[in-house]
Amino acid sequence: MSSTDTSAIASWNNLSDEFNRYFSIIIFLFGTIGNILNIIVLSQRQLRTNPCSLFFLISSIANLSAILSGLTTRMLSGWALDLTNTIDWLCKTRAFALFLSRNVASWLLMLATLDRWLLSCRNDHHREMNALKNVYCGIIMTIFLSTCLYCVIFYCYEANLTDAPLECYGKTLACRFINDLSYACLTILLPMSIMFIFGLMTIRNIHNVKKRIQVGSTNEKRGTRNSPVVRSSTQDKQKKLDCRLFFMLFIQIILMCIFTLPQAVQKLYSTLTSAENQTPLTKAIENFVFNLFLLMTYVAHGMPFYIYAWSGGTIFRNEIKTLIKKYSKKWFN
Repeated sequence: MSSTDTSAIASWNNLSDEFNRYFSIIIFLFGTIGNILNIIVLSQRQLRTNPCSLFFLISSIANLSAILSGLTTRMLSGWALDLTNTIDWLCKTRAFALFLSRNVASWLLMLATLDRWLLSCRNDHHREMNALKNVYCGIIMTIFLSTCLYCVIFYCYEANLTDAPLECYGKTLACRFINDLSYACLTILLPMSIMFIFGLMTIRNIHNVKKRIQVGSTNEKRGTRNSPVVRSSTQDKQKKLDCRLFFMLFIQIILMCIFTLPQAVQKLYSTLTSAENQTPLTKAIENFVFNLFLLMTYVAHGMPFYIYAWSGGTIFRNEIKTLIKKYSKKWFN
């Protein structure tokens, strides 16, 4: 190996270590604070009784779990203090908690998209499915199926590996193939595809509703209707909340795609080329890309609160202000 290649390998490895050491801390801080605030705000009565808000609430808990189980060890690994790299049962438990949390967060966001589509449908039967009891069933089934999907980690993952992207990783090529493929396809690509499809269908339904309202208003002006439809302020408030929740969901889906799809592609590429012989320089570059895309996924887990605070309108921000005033009185009185 030439001195140029040796220098390049050292540079790529150092860059990976710097990303893990410092970028992880930034994501950990803003992600942990954001998800805790999300859980506090979304657990308020006005929001937690809304099906979509309930999906957001449990998804925020899963996001917080993913950050705590995943980023804590990555920060420690930058200072050579990560015990999951050397203790087998810690390696398995941490990996299981991380993949379980990620899958739950992703699929609950997908169910929230289905919830918004059901609410926008003209069919009464579809709208009746938008009920809290169905939300609870969806949450329980998601957690159960995610547990079944990733319980194989307790067999596959092992600590003290030297020929893998991480020291705590799948111990055989078969294990890596199964885990990487299931993560890329079932945790990222499939739910994202469903979100995209039903998101477009929801937009179409909302557009059709607006067209019907415009036609109805025109007919009223022409005198073809005897009396206008009267809606209560409570119904208007609920409709405003539903529209705002869909906008929050739509923005989150777009950013989730940006921050998680690169890792899905990298996982598939890594799986398909796992049998090929690679030079040390290629391995160093792929290791950097692996770490970069992995950290991007943690950004996706940490950003929901900031998305909701920006796109949630006065409804979400008013809840934040109310909580700040409430706890300020308790602390300073």
